[in-house]
Amino acid sequence: MTSTKSTIAEQVGALQATLPTRLPAGVLTAFAAEQAAFAALGAPAEAVGPGVAMPDGALLDVHGEPTTLDHARGGGPAVVVFYRGAWCPYCNLALRTYQDQLVPELAERGVGLIAVNPQKPDGSLSMAEANDLTFTVLSDPGNGIAAALGILSPRRDPAVRDAALSLGVDVAAGNGDGTDALPMPTAVVVDAGGVIRWIDVHPDYTTRSEPRAILDAVAAL
Repeated sequence: MTSTKSTIAEQVGALQATLPTRLPAGVLTAFAAEQAAFAALGAPAEAVGPGVAMPDGALLDVHGEPTTLDHARGGGPAVVVFYRGAWCPYCNLALRTYQDQLVPELAERGVGLIAVNPQKPDGSLSMAEANDLTFTVLSDPGNGIAAALGILSPRRDPAVRDAALSLGVDVAAGNGDGTDALPMPTAVVVDAGGVIRWIDVHPDYTTRSEPRAILDAVAAL
């Protein structure tokens, strides 16, 4: 895997510069409108804050075996990141960067990294294999934990759904509950007691928590 030392924002800028030559104009327009609308909403008022117990629930590992966040944490502190799916280029970019820049630093501090998404386990496995991820990737089939955190994105506009389908991306078919519900990209720092100490929610899914910001939050544990 190629080392990525640039920031996520820098990599996103480079990716977006290539899109006009790769995607139809109508698709770009639909996606841009969605991104602008989500960004304008800001972080949801119902999103939980620090000092609250991290929600948990029935999750699935990449092989479809039942598990929980508490089990994945193993009694220690962890960074939990929520992403949309293996089909999302921004999610792939972010998780690759976390693998390269975050995993070694967290390991030195005895902190785990767990990624959670709403896809079926095969989607989690595809994400892990495609990006050589060594950290835990889990499926939250009904977005239960994301909903408890208050970080669900607004429902997708039909024009955006059609644009995605034109690219062969059927979000509902890949999700564990058969809907196209998605979490807002979010990073959560959880202490060894299972309490949230830092949470960073990104309504605009083209932006993500930078590794440096996450490490600064971990340092405050």
